[in-house]
Amino acid sequence: MIKKYDFLIIGGGIAGMSFALKVAKAKKGKIALICKTTLDEANTAKAQGGIASVTNLLVDNFDKHIEDTMIAGDWISDPEAVEQVVRNAPKQIEELVNWGVNFDRKDDGTFDLHREGGHSEFRILHHADDTGFEIQRGLMAAVRSNPDIEVIENHYAVEIITQHHLGVRVTRRTPDIECYGAYILNPQTGKIDTYLSKITLMATGGTGAVYATTTNPNIATGDGIAMVYRAKGKVKGMEFVQFHPTALYNPQETHPAYLITEAMRGYGGILRLPDGTEFMQKYDERLSLAPRDIVARAIDNEMKIHGIDHVCLDVTHKDPEETKHHFPNIYEKCLSIGIDITKEYIPVVPCAHYMCGGIQVNLDAQSTINRLYAVGECSCTGLHGGNRLASNSLIEAIVYADAAAKHALSVIDEYSFNEKVPQWNDEGTMSNEEKVLISQDMKEVCQVMSTYVGIVRSDLRLRRAWERLDLLYEETEDLFKRVKPTKDICELRNMINVGYLITRQALERKESIGLHYTIDYPHKNNKKQ
Repeated sequence: MIKKYDFLIIGGGIAGMSFALKVAKAKKGKIALICKTTLDEANTAKAQGGIASVTNLLVDNFDKHIEDTMIAGDWISDPEAVEQVVRNAPKQIEELVNWGVNFDRKDDGTFDLHREGGHSEFRILHHADDTGFEIQRGLMAAVRSNPDIEVIENHYAVEIITQHHLGVRVTRRTPDIECYGAYILNPQTGKIDTYLSKITLMATGGTGAVYATTTNPNIATGDGIAMVYRAKGKVKGMEFVQFHPTALYNPQETHPAYLITEAMRGYGGILRLPDGTEFMQKYDERLSLAPRDIVARAIDNEMKIHGIDHVCLDVTHKDPEETKHHFPNIYEKCLSIGIDITKEYIPVVPCAHYMCGGIQVNLDAQSTINRLYAVGECSCTGLHGGNRLASNSLIEAIVYADAAAKHALSVIDEYSFNEKVPQWNDEGTMSNEEKVLISQDMKEVCQVMSTYVGIVRSDLRLRRAWERLDLLYEETEDLFKRVKPTKDICELRNMINVGYLITRQALERKESIGLHYTIDYPHKNNKKQ
């Protein structure tokens, strides 16, 4: 089956939905928004803490937010990208509010702002402790009520379409690679349909599911990054995997792990060993409010020193009713496993959380493949540099969705559908035995990544990961050629590709910087230029 859309959006979080709403407003053609599961299951919905923007001009300003972002990124963030996000943030917050997103306010009507690690001021807008869920809710309502946006749920993007599918040899040196749409799997029919488009947007989210323990939903398998890499698009910064310092330690629940928001440390939470001893003073003068990479490594080191499987976050010194008011969901979650956070420590452990790298894009969110844009966690804008500043991800997604929409609308009239694209050859069969192989290989990818490509790395560990992933790659590609594509084998291919990219780019960086910490190379002391 062949379908045609002027705008094809792959992914349904804040990036994909805000882009859809922005281009729909221009009335310039048909829009399809593809979700691999349902619209409500996205990384956006899991973001607890909030969204960063300068709004209190009495004490805060753009220059402070810019400097905080550069410091957190270890001074390797792209200054232009930082400037673009920070200065455009207030306008995009206003747009979210206009779409129906509610942020907590004080009695006087001003925003109730939080402060998080690495921020010099209170600038985090939030909705209790489920901000991402509220943003997702507001955007979903706006998207579903817009007749110009067709939401196609439970469909899976297998590959983007380029000249390669027309018989042209495409390499990483091929100039002017173009995207003509994507091959999309319909699980109900088992068929792969051809979706032709004038403009394609990749908004597929993160890569956390390649690790054994992650705050991300199971769908975060790096699909967009892997598809663009296979299509010979540029991918960068993959070595910078952010491990959130404080996920709830609960051995019965690893995928996804329950996030204990950074706002809880901004609120006054103190990191302690299980015996009550504080330890962050050994690592950073900002104590529990140091940036995430420093806190995650500190916790990892303390766990190794003391032979423990978690540390603790303490808010027992805070007013119990205030704690319940600010963090109702965390309070209920911990209570469900027998922990009253107003009286007991919260057991926490670092786990994979956010990908700072991804599909390389410019200030208009254009990838290195023509007619293909990338926005949100799957993209690498340069904003985060070596480490993402807390709550900068949601604002980056909507600012770059705005830039992408403006650019795409200005050029779409130059494009037409490529009618020469062939339909997918879906010959092949899948046996139950092969399904077992796929599930087992997925577990192996996660184990390899968590063991060898985690918070602390070495060349020896990285090379071992490379060798294991290379073997899995050969086996999986051979299987993929022989079977009818399913969501599971496509996700496995993508996980292996993403694991390989993280490992390779980690090996190529011969220094410790930002989130990439290796025992073989000293930390590069970056300072403001």
